[in-house]
Amino acid sequence: MTTYSFFQAGPRFLAAILLTCLPMVGLTAMPTTEPIGEVALVLGRATLINSEGDMVDLSRGSLVFEGSRIETTSNGHVHIRFIDEALLSVRPNSTLEIEVYRFDINNPEASTVKLNLDEGVARAISGQASKAARQRFRLNTPVAAIGVRGTDFVVGADSRQTRALVNEGAIFIAPFSGACSEDGLGPCSGEGLELMRDGLQLASIESGESIPTLLASQSIREPGALQRQIQRMTAPELLSGEGVVSSSDNDTEGSSKSLNNEVYLEVVTSPAVRAGAEVAAAKVSTTDFLPVDPIVVTPDGQVQGFDYTPPSKLTATSLNDRQLVWGYYGAIPSSANRLALSFAEANESRRVSVGNLSYGLFRRDANPRRVASDLGLVGFQLASAQAVFNNETGIAVLRVDGGSLDINFQDRTFETMLSIGHDDLGQIDFSAVGKIFDGGFLRAAEATQRLAGAVSYDGSEAGYFFEKQLDNGLLSGLTLWDSK
Repeated sequence: MTTYSFFQAGPRFLAAILLTCLPMVGLTAMPTTEPIGEVALVLGRATLINSEGDMVDLSRGSLVFEGSRIETTSNGHVHIRFIDEALLSVRPNSTLEIEVYRFDINNPEASTVKLNLDEGVARAISGQASKAARQRFRLNTPVAAIGVRGTDFVVGADSRQTRALVNEGAIFIAPFSGACSEDGLGPCSGEGLELMRDGLQLASIESGESIPTLLASQSIREPGALQRQIQRMTAPELLSGEGVVSSSDNDTEGSSKSLNNEVYLEVVTSPAVRAGAEVAAAKVSTTDFLPVDPIVVTPDGQVQGFDYTPPSKLTATSLNDRQLVWGYYGAIPSSANRLALSFAEANESRRVSVGNLSYGLFRRDANPRRVASDLGLVGFQLASAQAVFNNETGIAVLRVDGGSLDINFQDRTFETMLSIGHDDLGQIDFSAVGKIFDGGFLRAAEATQRLAGAVSYDGSEAGYFFEKQLDNGLLSGLTLWDSK
């Protein structure tokens, strides 16, 4: 069983999905029936209530539709990636409605996005729709409307107040009034405040106020509160809901400080979620072993992508349902090995297919040992990967942002690509074209690089190791893939 991810599908398939999402004529148009997004990460418990009123628990790979309502519990945290590459993070104790999401791939300026944050904290990173159609993007809270100017921002809201912080770009926040209707789109034309990234200042608007105010950062954060919340975020008690501290609804000052700190906490959500995923790893099902997808944004506001390297070493239990697993032969630094089991664990119910001096790809046996004969062109989505850069100064662990693998079983050829990055080393791309041999073995070799791997006998999984000699060192790594 694999987790389906249409965002990791080929570009032709993705384009077909996008073309079905036509621009809306008005806000009264019926919700689209095609998916508009996919859940990339869930920590704790989160639910989706669809336009029909049905409630489902969210998990990695869950599809999201227009008209959906996302609700998180005290230990819930969700990341959603939309069809236009927009990203949305919903923090614990939050309720957010995706009222309208229409992305027109042929005419992005005609796209429409409208979100309603009833309570809690959410972070929105603009995609193609809101960047091209700024006058048709709106995020409403109970007391204010927020329009954007191609941006990355965080909003905290409850029934009495709204707080907003900008990481990149700018937003315009205004209270509801005769000049600013809840039913409208885009930035309001009434009294409001344009907020840009400036020293992590918060814009604040209370119920009944006619104009937002700007809060200086030093006056709003209780000393140590953010650090304590990060500790709670990464503590095991979070997953069970124990030990979560919240202010009383009657404590207005405490509520304001709590909301402020939650907004600040979302700014550092990537390291918090990455650390919290170690705790979550023990809770996931055996089929959902895939790494978490922290939202990574570069200093200039560009979405860098998702990291497919597991945040902690995978276990034999989490890989139990996999036909292909990696095993290691000797002592491997723990920081450099996230995918491979020990030789004894990997060899327990599988046989080694290919490998190098450090790792082997172990495959579940079959009788006969032949790859299914009815396979044609099969696209694979990246499930997990790890990469390191090794030179005379030591080993650097790299980030695998994405990749593609297409195998033509009839022509016995394949082609693959990996996007690999590091804050200091920059972006490194690995690509290869090779052949698939009898028994489902993948091979590709050039003067400065090589690749070896295998597919499962039913053609549903694949894996390979790769090496690439660079001017100043050796790039190497492991991958696991699932068929689309």
